[in-house]
Amino acid sequence: MQDFLLYLNLGWEHIISLDALDHQLFVLALIAVYSYNDWKKILILVTAFTIGHSITLALSILDVFRVPSDWVEFLIPLTIVLTSLDNIIMKNQKQTLMRANYYLALIFGLVHGMGFANTARVMIAKSQSIAFPLLGFNIGLELGQIAIVFAILVVLFILLNLFKVNKKDWILFVSSGVFALSLKMTLERIPF
Repeated sequence: MQDFLLYLNLGWEHIISLDALDHQLFVLALIAVYSYNDWKKILILVTAFTIGHSITLALSILDVFRVPSDWVEFLIPLTIVLTSLDNIIMKNQKQTLMRANYYLALIFGLVHGMGFANTARVMIAKSQSIAFPLLGFNIGLELGQIAIVFAILVVLFILLNLFKVNKKDWILFVSSGVFALSLKMTLERIPF
């Protein structure tokens, strides 16, 4: 049980810590087009990300494939750039964008899963089953994402209801900010 809690905490820290800005920006970009009434859709969305993340993490831990870490560190913010850019370009096609986000979450979750693979490979001994640590890590990751989503939805509720911010303005403002930050990260991490 102690190992499970260790991996659960690692998953939580992987998304909540100050070093996890890229993951937090990705979650923000993914859910920017939703509102607090869409909480069930958002939970499915972040779970799609976790599924993609866990598939790649498991395959990486099992040494099925390896991607050089400098490429992973470049691709992670690039996925955020693409997601936020998608929000900006398709801001007037909310339903299409919301459907596309499920695929983006799953596919880009595959990329993000490679980010923790090298650390996880070292932590999980070859003789140890990866199922239990992976389950703990993914539950921690999912709980962390839900905490971030909840905080964003509270802010969104306040902005839309108390300050009467226009939803399209919110999407454009958030997506533009995330785009700028993630583009800066992408350019700083070009691996060639």
